[in-house]
Amino acid sequence: MAGNSQRRGAVRKTGTKKGPTVGSGGVRRRGLEGKGATPPAHQRPHHPAGKRAAQTARKQQGRHKKTDDTEIVLGRNPVLECLRADAPATALYVALGADSDERLTEAVQIAADKGISILEVPRHDLDRIAANGMHQGLALQVPPYDYAHPDDLLAQAKSEAAQPLLVALDNISDPRNLGAIIRSVAAFGGHGVLIPQRRSASVTAVAWRTSAGAAARLRVARATNLNRTLQQWGDAGLQIVGLDAGGDTEIDAIDGAGPIVVVVGSEGKGLSRLVRENCDAVVSIPMAGPTESLNASVAAGVVLAEIARQRRT
Repeated sequence: MAGNSQRRGAVRKTGTKKGPTVGSGGVRRRGLEGKGATPPAHQRPHHPAGKRAAQTARKQQGRHKKTDDTEIVLGRNPVLECLRADAPATALYVALGADSDERLTEAVQIAADKGISILEVPRHDLDRIAANGMHQGLALQVPPYDYAHPDDLLAQAKSEAAQPLLVALDNISDPRNLGAIIRSVAAFGGHGVLIPQRRSASVTAVAWRTSAGAAARLRVARATNLNRTLQQWGDAGLQIVGLDAGGDTEIDAIDGAGPIVVVVGSEGKGLSRLVRENCDAVVSIPMAGPTESLNASVAAGVVLAEIARQRRT
């Protein structure tokens, strides 16, 4: 009988009626069931429309990602200035094989005294962070800048012995200009800097580097509406002085001895219309040569130096 043969090489075939057999487990039955309506083209991952939709979603996600992230200050002088000024650093990176000098030694010593993590990393790791390679074998990691509220900035300036001297920035988008202005404000006895929350340079690693650590000693506030904040400061008794190449008042005519806010416009756009209308005076710096205007940070330094001279005399 088939399947019972004892001859050599005889085997029982699967699927015969003799003995137990294994079923499909419902695979064939489920295969006959419908899978529902076909999803739209943009929801199918392998369809060209689906790929375009995924790419658009990734762009939107990148557009709304957080901008205030951990910053890296590069260079021996900026790093040392930040450490001396008690900047809220979280880690100090030292390149392996970096040439030691007094700045590197002091930076490591200050970081060790403050409990800041000191990490030795390969030089090419710092090269990837600094596109221009200007890290000099030293980098400092700082958390996102803690901006002050404009009201707190004004209250702090009024609590000082000297008359309030504040600087507001309008249309300044270069963080290097912001860092240089912060450094000038700190050098000439200013009490703080006010920047708009939108369409303005923020305190990034570039600004930290340009300020040479002054950003850690001087408060920077963010205003949701710059024009409204300036109006409130004007109502509080501060003189609002705009700085623009097209100003109708010379720098010698301003009175810098009292409470004052210097509003600095950009070299290209200058002051915006509403800010200009709310200034008590718009000053310009007289030029002796053919140069039409100065860089925003340089112009701010000139005006601050003049105000400091008036206050000394």
